[in-house]
Amino acid sequence: MESYYLDWVNLLLRWAHIIAGIAWIGTSFYFVMLDNSLEKPQDAESLNKGVGGEQWAVHGGGFYNMQKYAVQPKKLPDHLHWSFWESYSTWLTGFALFTVSYLWNASTYLIDRSKMDWQPGTAVAVALAFFVVFWIVYDGICRLFGRGKHGDTIVGVLVAVFIALASWLACHWFAGRAAFLLVGAMMATTMSGNVFFWIIPGQRKNVAAMRAGKPVDPVHGQRGKQRSVHNTYFTLPVVFTMMSNHYSFTYTHQYNWVVLLLIMLGGAAIRQFFVVRHRFKLGNARNPVPYMLLGVAVLGLTIVWMRPAPVPASAAVAAPAEVAFAQVRHVLDQRCLLCHGEQVQMKNVRLDSVEQIAVHAQAVYQQVVVSKIMPMANSTGMTDDERALIGAWFQAGAKTR
Repeated sequence: MESYYLDWVNLLLRWAHIIAGIAWIGTSFYFVMLDNSLEKPQDAESLNKGVGGEQWAVHGGGFYNMQKYAVQPKKLPDHLHWSFWESYSTWLTGFALFTVSYLWNASTYLIDRSKMDWQPGTAVAVALAFFVVFWIVYDGICRLFGRGKHGDTIVGVLVAVFIALASWLACHWFAGRAAFLLVGAMMATTMSGNVFFWIIPGQRKNVAAMRAGKPVDPVHGQRGKQRSVHNTYFTLPVVFTMMSNHYSFTYTHQYNWVVLLLIMLGGAAIRQFFVVRHRFKLGNARNPVPYMLLGVAVLGLTIVWMRPAPVPASAAVAAPAEVAFAQVRHVLDQRCLLCHGEQVQMKNVRLDSVEQIAVHAQAVYQQVVVSKIMPMANSTGMTDDERALIGAWFQAGAKTR
């Protein structure tokens, strides 16, 4: 029963997290597009008000005129719209989901004893340390190297190197599925950290100065813009890691950390295409197509590199061998009932009766033989011969008599 309610908590948290993430990412994408689509106003009234750029848009049957002031408007309105709860709610729901799905069951989902045989408490502490250490190092890099003519380039290279190191460590310390998600959650935590520690505080200082009639320090806007740009390039890699647990061929690969880095690189390059495209349409940037081609090429080469070895024709047409159900039942009893038996039914799946085995035969074949993600982190030590036995049983008709 506990597993049943835990599944509901997982489902509802995942739903809330997706909704909050759509709101945050949608807002972020919109403002990046808006910022790169602004044109200098042509009318004297807007220029006199200090408008540095504007965009005219049509949507929902009406026309909109979005204006951005170079530093500050001459008169600040009483009501201002702030965009921060989208970020905070995304992080809060995401961390809660990560806690329920991975930290709460660290022995099952976080630890792969073939990589690191540590206690659950240690694994949880190290996983949480990824969030803290990455933020400290990233923030330090931005503070130390984020200024000057080549500051953004230096920061980008150093952060990319640190992400590569973190990915390598995560994939060598944790179960593959948890490792991918941990790297994404680490980057997403930094994105929310940028909003919480830099972007919103800087905006609040500017607003406070304007209301007090004091000059606005442009450095707050510059720092906020820098961190917003970083968040933009983190977005697509983070979204991929959130999806990756559904595609075991990525995180179970021998070089899964390389797979993760290549897919994140492809996503960042494609995101750069969309960022530059808006400026290019106004004649303020070079053609962005090379970025898209780079992203597509990286993803395409990754797909080719990861392709499985071809199956010999003779093996493909060979008739599946008959396997006695008693052999399969013995393997399931030994390897699967710890999580799918009378005491515990993870995902509401039981494999302790002939009827239930027949009902879940397809899922067992998919999870045990095709994707090889069950048993989780192979905690019960299922062998390749045992997986082959289950595969042959299913291909022969999954007979239970």
